[in-house]
Amino acid sequence: MQRLLELYESWCGSRPAGVEKLAGAGSNREYYRMTADDGHSVIGVIGTSRDEDHAFIYLSNHFRKRQLPVPRVLAVDSDELRYLQEDLGSVSLFDAIKGGREADGRYTQMEKQLLVNTIRELPDIQIRGARGLEWHNCYPQPEFNEDSVLFDLNYFKYCFLKPVELDFHELKLEANFRLFAKDLVAEKSDSFMYRDFQARNVMLDAKGKPYFIDYQGGRKGPYYYDLASFLWQASAKYSHKLRRELVYEYYNSLKHYTEVPSVRHFVERLSLFVLFRTLQVLGAYGFRGYFERKKHFIDSIPPAIQNLRELIQLNVFPYPYMMDMLKRLTELPQLARIEEPALSRSDGYKTTGTNVYEAHLSDGPATFSKYDNKGPLVVRVYSFSYHKGIPKDDSGNGGGYVFDCRSTHNPGRYEPYKKLTGLDEPVIRFLEDDGEILTFLDSVYKLADAHVRRYIQRGFTSLMFCFGCTGGQHRSVYSAQHLAEHINRKFGIEVHVTHREQNISSVLDAKDNGKAKE
Repeated sequence: MQRLLELYESWCGSRPAGVEKLAGAGSNREYYRMTADDGHSVIGVIGTSRDEDHAFIYLSNHFRKRQLPVPRVLAVDSDELRYLQEDLGSVSLFDAIKGGREADGRYTQMEKQLLVNTIRELPDIQIRGARGLEWHNCYPQPEFNEDSVLFDLNYFKYCFLKPVELDFHELKLEANFRLFAKDLVAEKSDSFMYRDFQARNVMLDAKGKPYFIDYQGGRKGPYYYDLASFLWQASAKYSHKLRRELVYEYYNSLKHYTEVPSVRHFVERLSLFVLFRTLQVLGAYGFRGYFERKKHFIDSIPPAIQNLRELIQLNVFPYPYMMDMLKRLTELPQLARIEEPALSRSDGYKTTGTNVYEAHLSDGPATFSKYDNKGPLVVRVYSFSYHKGIPKDDSGNGGGYVFDCRSTHNPGRYEPYKKLTGLDEPVIRFLEDDGEILTFLDSVYKLADAHVRRYIQRGFTSLMFCFGCTGGQHRSVYSAQHLAEHINRKFGIEVHVTHREQNISSVLDAKDNGKAKE
């Protein structure tokens, strides 16, 4: 610590006014926030491996020259075991999306946008960051190769399989490991493999811009690895749908930096790295948890086993003995099971067409309730006068949408239309020639379509739409009638339409058993 203080003093000209030790993670390095009298702070690092520190320092300087978002290295001790780096603050992406994790993977739009921003930046450091990089500076080796794969697979074997006392045939497993390793390194790559790309290693500035840290284990290697590392992080609880969306964002971003393979090939290669990364992290969790007794890593084992369980269900990996052994592993009673919706081959991380992991209806509902799967859906649409109040909901569901039509041009102001309603042709022509009601309904249709589609998917039975205007005679009647006909025509479901102030009711019968015609 004394030499770190001396390094700071030689850089700053004075000793720090304050020193705060920061919590560590899986690394043995020590981090300190060192603050000057004026409040400006830097991060001081004490490492245990000169080669590892050298890799971080070299990569940081190289990436800064490439104008990539990484911390500046400010000062380095002569033996490279201590250095000062730019303080990027205290908010990591992991911290910023904490709410989504704690809500069992139900991330808000703001949290999702932070994830999208980060995944779009990943190809920048992988592809542009690799240009001109002198790979011999990487630690512990310059390139991802078969030996490094086998090292990690054996790490999994000795630090996880053996401690949980799973019986397996070592020679058969080793043969499958070697075949797996050959497949993983079958394609050469000139990109930078971050190797520990996860939400904890992304810092956010005040505007939410991502900055990358802890890349000292990076080397030349396939870009699939980092994508798998980030999206299948055991504790993140990313839904299958969110993973697909983020892979889609990554794939499209990657196109700006290099020629990309076909969608089918991309997904097949990615699946191999997802499996490899899952086994790799289980090895780390076994060592850090079972041997070092670190609670965070022990707590991460059940979600990692759930990831493995879902991968096995895909039934796409050509390593029969290894997959059988892994299946038996996921069935061990001591590895607590996390109950989640089953992942099938059709809605996992495979895809068809030209889009990667694009969301689709088979993702199923985000939440479940006692009202699911009752069906069929019946929609009720009302027109009303605000002077007489919003229509009562008799379904017991608390109503639905209420739209105010009073911002649109009112034909009731003109003598020829005062005794007519929104069902009469002269009023219809007036409203449609004017056009304001059409713009208004365009927005209503978008909301209604999404809601009706979702309710059909979940098997809900009741949904209500209400349109109000001054007298409940012209604009609200036109809007209610047209929405009712739109829903009935598009989705084929039963729609009840009531023009309350006109004492008019009708039923648009269901067609095609309530299935959408789109």
